[in-house]
Amino acid sequence: MIGTVLVANRGEIARRVMRICREMGIGTVAVYSGADADAPHVREADSAVRLPGDAPADSYLRGDAIVAAALAAGADAVHPGYGFLSENAEFAAAVLAAGLVWIGPPPRVVAAMGSKTRAKRLMAQAGVPVLDGTGAAAPLLVKASAGGGGRGMRIVRELADLEAQLAAARAEAQAAFGDGEVFVEPYVEDGRHVEVQILADVHGTVWTLGTRDCSVQRRHQKVIEETPAPGLRDLTERQLLEYADAAARAVGYVGAGTVEFLVGADGSAYFLEMNTRLQVEHPVTELVTGLDLVREQIRIAEGRRLPERPPVPHGHAVEARLYAEDPAHEWRPGTGVLHRFALPAGPGLRVDSGVADGSVIGVHYDAMLAKVAAYADTREEALRLLAYALRRAVLHGPVTNRDLLVRVLGDPRFVAGGVPTSYLEGLPPAPAPDGGALRLAALAAALADAAGRHPAGGWRNVPSQPQVKRFRAADGGEYEARYRLTRDGLAADDHPRVALVSSAPDRVVLDVGGVRREFAVARYGEAVFVDSAAGAVALTAVPRFPPPVGRTAPGSLLAPMPGTVVRVAGVAVGDRVTAGQPLLWLEAMKMEHRVTAPADGTLTALHAEPGWQVEVGAVLAVVSAAAAESAQA
Repeated sequence: MIGTVLVANRGEIARRVMRICREMGIGTVAVYSGADADAPHVREADSAVRLPGDAPADSYLRGDAIVAAALAAGADAVHPGYGFLSENAEFAAAVLAAGLVWIGPPPRVVAAMGSKTRAKRLMAQAGVPVLDGTGAAAPLLVKASAGGGGRGMRIVRELADLEAQLAAARAEAQAAFGDGEVFVEPYVEDGRHVEVQILADVHGTVWTLGTRDCSVQRRHQKVIEETPAPGLRDLTERQLLEYADAAARAVGYVGAGTVEFLVGADGSAYFLEMNTRLQVEHPVTELVTGLDLVREQIRIAEGRRLPERPPVPHGHAVEARLYAEDPAHEWRPGTGVLHRFALPAGPGLRVDSGVADGSVIGVHYDAMLAKVAAYADTREEALRLLAYALRRAVLHGPVTNRDLLVRVLGDPRFVAGGVPTSYLEGLPPAPAPDGGALRLAALAAALADAAGRHPAGGWRNVPSQPQVKRFRAADGGEYEARYRLTRDGLAADDHPRVALVSSAPDRVVLDVGGVRREFAVARYGEAVFVDSAAGAVALTAVPRFPPPVGRTAPGSLLAPMPGTVVRVAGVAVGDRVTAGQPLLWLEAMKMEHRVTAPADGTLTALHAEPGWQVEVGAVLAVVSAAAAESAQA
């Protein structure tokens, strides 16, 4: 019987493992980096051990420090969560060598499946179909042999690009996983990413717990997952379960794991990889089966038997990953203080999060704030419930992908089921913001601000002159609220059919054309957040007297976020560059972000080099159009 578990992870998965440990009467130990000293998972553990450093390589990837922490804190087992060292065979072996229980598959299985090239050979021998990379396929997919999360993956559509993409994939894989091995396989157009959850005990029982569709992806990373996978042919679904069972038995699998497949438009299925750990999307399987996979992991690690037959799934579950990122700007991660974080609760809804009010979103770790899942009897009901919960979420802080998630959940193509992994690339641009809704939110923000400054809500020396307050929306547009409070009530220039019911610094109630609407208003410095049933609006109060503009050389490329320069393109000062040409890459929150030339011109300065840590707004390079014109003359 396990008495105390050290969770070798952070964020929502650490909190999730600790929750079930508490329910089972098992003590918990957290580990944390300097950047996570006040994180929720640290506060919720029975005890916690500080790891060296702030970045993952100095903390959560230090297997020796984590084993030492487990021994020092008196833990007798280690749960790796997912990511970090969860699929590191050497770490698993070190845990066992220290006399601790490893809550995961045996190190030999982790090692066998840790290399995608070796895993494919083993699966082919077990009769599981694989993409072998032979033939004159076009396009091609370059993939890192180690690791996951879309790192080291490149689609190559022109043979002339293959060498450069191989080099880029090797560099990214080496930086991310310490292993630069890559391989090439055919890229299946319009393919779907479908996986099977498995659970196996040490006594030879193997469960396959249905299919999950994970095809809604950005940068080869999953965004929305659901179970069962919609629209699969009965034969394809049966084959996937059979292949997953064969894969587990071929390697002597123990514990929770996932076998991932690529499913072609014709229903053909090919093995992608086996994840020897818990998946981010495991909650949807739990919702339809009634199982707790972490509880089962612990019971299996204690040597207990699974029943002969698994539970029969019922209903449909869908999960969305809520990220601090901006889909409109190449998924740029958001950083800063998350002032308020709240999602609706109720039957059928589940939220697994690693953040709370006041959490600081930094650049060292993945940008995911939470996993939001919904369960219902039918897929249509589950999609509607999840979209509702996301729309009603209170998210005051960095930009998030919430609006994109809501769009996808209501998109007819997604609702029909069976979208391919390229779905997000073909999603039409987001519609322009509703100007009327933004102006109404700006009016509510102005009235709340006035209520906070004066009980009368907008008194002026000259009553005939309107109150004026300007706000900037996320799309860069400015909205001006002009109104007067008269004996007859509210007189708003842009809203002749709007009447004021009540106002307070945090709440404004308006009658809009005979319909009463309530607006919750929160302000943090110049940032203003307005939440209502019509949606959430983020505004920035525009000061009456803007600060003087700083001097920056024309054509300067500023760092859009804090991060690390991971590589620089083969350019030098004096080279001609074209608009959109990549100049360098920044890494932040486990993702690479290209910095490109803003226009045709000459590279007149290059201040960045690999390994440099930069802050937001730092000048990385300068592209001068004037210098280019002079050179041409």
